[in-house]
Amino acid sequence: MTRKISILGSTGSIGCNTVDLIQRLPEGAVVVEALTGSANVTLLAKQAKALRAKVAVTANPDFYEPLKQALAGSGIEVAAGVPALIEAAARPVDWGMSAIVGAAGLAPTLELAKHGGVLALANKESMVCAGELLKTTCETHGTSLIPVDSEHSAIFQALQGNAVSSVSRVILTASGGPFLNWTSEQMASATVAQAVAHPNWSMGQRISIDSASMFNKALEIIEAQVLFDMRPDQIEVVVHPQSIVHSMVEYKDGAILAQLGAPDMRGAIGFALHWPERRDLPVARLDFRTLNELTFSAPDSQRFPALRLATEAMEIGGLAGAAFNGAKEKALDAFIEGRISFPNMAELVEYVLVEIASVASGQSSLSGLQSVLEVDRQARALGQAWIKRNA
Repeated sequence: MTRKISILGSTGSIGCNTVDLIQRLPEGAVVVEALTGSANVTLLAKQAKALRAKVAVTANPDFYEPLKQALAGSGIEVAAGVPALIEAAARPVDWGMSAIVGAAGLAPTLELAKHGGVLALANKESMVCAGELLKTTCETHGTSLIPVDSEHSAIFQALQGNAVSSVSRVILTASGGPFLNWTSEQMASATVAQAVAHPNWSMGQRISIDSASMFNKALEIIEAQVLFDMRPDQIEVVVHPQSIVHSMVEYKDGAILAQLGAPDMRGAIGFALHWPERRDLPVARLDFRTLNELTFSAPDSQRFPALRLATEAMEIGGLAGAAFNGAKEKALDAFIEGRISFPNMAELVEYVLVEIASVASGQSSLSGLQSVLEVDRQARALGQAWIKRNA
């Protein structure tokens, strides 16, 4: 049976891996409804032609003309801007990949959730900022929500056939990133180029820096709590530099189920693409005869305060996740621009959480998207004020 699919964020690392898997499917297996991207219109146009997409959308209106020229004569519809992005996400499909980075992916993801098919969720910010709203939207429309983050995919797989009520804890693994063995003094002078140089995974700039600071793992803690209905004290993080064990679930009887695999995002993407079946994927197979070691250690909360801040956000509750993410994105922008140091990012987020706690704690994403976006706006404004005082 032919499935209609859309890929939001097709030019990012997750999107490109998704395109790769789609191109390997048999002829006629899928019809691509929409592909979306931002500034990389050359790649977006190439993908749209290769997959014969019906529409290609750049979220940035400034790139409408270059995209239109690149697709001239192809018969592929071209659109630009956030409204066009939302319209593309609203087109009915059987399977949709949400891979837009950051809070910008929240509204499109909510549209994908209304289709009643499968929502492959790589935009963790949707769950962090508005998890209850997203889950309720999926339930209302009969949409299956399949996580694509390697850690949450691992937990999802390890939970198959078991009740969440029988779980004792979930254990998220973290590679430690490029600064795992750096001192606090070294991290204080870390550059963007150094932060992007992840030892195991090939990812985009922003998520690579988030990995280096462990803010990516912090978001994943909040995501796991909401996605799997866990208490904060049921979620544990361990540093696993080899990135072979993607995460684990411990049950009340003491048994631990782990999902292992090569550090290749096509594993988690392919699982979501073919779910509930399992099919052959172009990922390396583990050879335990040559796999020398799997090591685990506790994360250093002094050098990586993002993990502690995630726990504080969960304890605040309400829309603290939206505030946490908004502040984090503001801090990340400032670090990339050279306005603040690497450690300053955590300092900014901590300040925002303290300042906005009373506002965020009294609200819920179930009140609607605008409430979420307002808290996000307030968090970014507070972050900007912090930067002006401290930069």
